[in-house]
Amino acid sequence: MSSGRGDTMLTPAEQGRAARQLTLAMSALGLFGLGLAWGSVAPQQAGVAQLLLGAAALLVGAPVLKAAWRSLRSAELRGISNQLTALAMIAAWATGDLVTAVLLPIVMIFGHVLEERSVIGSHDAIAALSRLTQSRARRIEADGTVVDIDNRLLKAGDRVEIRAGDRVPADGRVIDGRASLDTAPITGESVPVDASAGSDIYGGAINLDGWLRVEVTRTGRESTLGKVIALMQQAERSKPPITRLLERHAQAYLVLVLLIAAVTYFSTQNANAMLAVLVAACPSALALSAPATAIAGIAAAARHGILIRGSAFLEQLADTGSLIIDKTGTLTLGRLRLQQSQCVAATITHEDLHRWAASLGSVSSHPVSRALAMLCPPEQRMALTSVHESPGLGVVAQSADGTEALLGRPELFARHGIDTGAVPAHDGPIAGVALGGRFLGWLLMADTLRPEAALAMADLRSLGLLRQQVLTGDRRSVAERIAAQLGIHDVQAEALPEHKLDCVTRQIAQGLRPMVVGDGINDSLALKAGVVGVAMGAGGADIALASADVVLIGSDLRRLGTCVRLSRQCRRSLLANVALGLLWTLGIVAAAAFGLLGSAGAIVAALLQHLSSLLVLINAGRLLRFHEPLPRLREAPLIDPA
Repeated sequence: MSSGRGDTMLTPAEQGRAARQLTLAMSALGLFGLGLAWGSVAPQQAGVAQLLLGAAALLVGAPVLKAAWRSLRSAELRGISNQLTALAMIAAWATGDLVTAVLLPIVMIFGHVLEERSVIGSHDAIAALSRLTQSRARRIEADGTVVDIDNRLLKAGDRVEIRAGDRVPADGRVIDGRASLDTAPITGESVPVDASAGSDIYGGAINLDGWLRVEVTRTGRESTLGKVIALMQQAERSKPPITRLLERHAQAYLVLVLLIAAVTYFSTQNANAMLAVLVAACPSALALSAPATAIAGIAAAARHGILIRGSAFLEQLADTGSLIIDKTGTLTLGRLRLQQSQCVAATITHEDLHRWAASLGSVSSHPVSRALAMLCPPEQRMALTSVHESPGLGVVAQSADGTEALLGRPELFARHGIDTGAVPAHDGPIAGVALGGRFLGWLLMADTLRPEAALAMADLRSLGLLRQQVLTGDRRSVAERIAAQLGIHDVQAEALPEHKLDCVTRQIAQGLRPMVVGDGINDSLALKAGVVGVAMGAGGADIALASADVVLIGSDLRRLGTCVRLSRQCRRSLLANVALGLLWTLGIVAAAAFGLLGSAGAIVAALLQHLSSLLVLINAGRLLRFHEPLPRLREAPLIDPA
């Protein structure tokens, strides 16, 4: 019999128990067949036949009674099924109907094993993900030799070599090389992702071509794939709200069924009809409807790179009516890029300006300098000596011919008596370059808007999330510029964590059901307060991941629309499953009460109940075929910032 739990998941211990019960059922079936044959061949020895049937009934009856006894400690729908089956079996014994006493638990055991080993169980999906974490790694030793080891021996800071065809052994950052990676097992992205120096990559991805040298950043449970598995396991243990609602009335349901069975017996004097009512009322399909749908939905989401912590959040996604979204690291990549360069000196070209900026930027650790260092490759940079960095101002160095070169803020040039002319108006970081006391030009930097952001926001509006708000701690001018490019008119800027929390609670008080999306530590309070909090998985702060209900592993905003569509499809499947389970059960109970199931009513009722469970599983299993390829970025609508 079932374990009495309200889900369809099997632990290794439960798998062993199911195998033992299956063996008992097969043995009982053999004794049952032998008893019938004995009674047919030697009718004068009816007592022997009865002994064989009694032995078969006891063999399969023990696990039924044990499961029913365990289920008395918790009010779960599956437990009600166990209790009703046990009552029907005891009644069959009491009336001397040994055929029913044997066949009923056998049918129930086979039915439960079929349910538990159905395609719905996400235990296999977790096992498949776990296998992705097990691979070999080519670790580069201090002397440059390459050693083939188990990836579980890697630790943060190790360097590994990844060749074409290799599986990435752990999360890391590419130091050297270039390759295309298949990240579908982790992010759901079907298009290969290019990786080169500076790229962050995930363990479990496959190197399709090329060669990479990678520094390991996270291993084991701390890796992206490790967190995926942990969240899947956590989601398995959660119960959908509708399951909890049904279980609150489980005991009342049991009393009602017993009353119907008693009325049936006293009005018809038909013990078979009474047994059929007890079996027909087993809410097997109802018990499976919610967890089967939720687990299938969570498994489908994981295949798209979406980690949902529990079935409650999967259901709540369907009700979200507004969006509150962070800017830096969420709508933007959180990486500075050159937006515009302005040459001031008449003899300087943009290429020369970029070359000097990259050369000076490469000797500084400041974020602006690091971004400028990417303007040209290392082999094209100038050789510099006597480097001196002024914190908060910039860098001063000597070129190969002894000329003084400067890179920094306007204040740096004022300190060195260099005339820069008018400073351009810009709402982002700005840096200037001077050479030999002569100012060359300005470089205007800006954060990088995610390429899919405009398409994602338009997609959410088409799904009914018309009220969208950018909520950021950044300056208002920067936030409004980004929001305008995305068609968002509501902007809350320069917000502290407590201000973000207030914005979320105000929307909830107004009757809205906001989806909150963020990635940083200062977003954690807002993520927790939202109806559904969504964290960006790639590069997201650990506290934000811990506070969120949903994690986008690939940090692709287009998956927000996938979340909503999958949630709504799950709700439709859940309602269909609940209606099917409820109407089917009522129909069988009515047929049993009026004696329409015949003399073998209990067996027929058991078969019909498991048929309804199978239909529920098939309907929920349709969610596993949910596939939504990401729309191409060139389809994103162009919005005039003005």
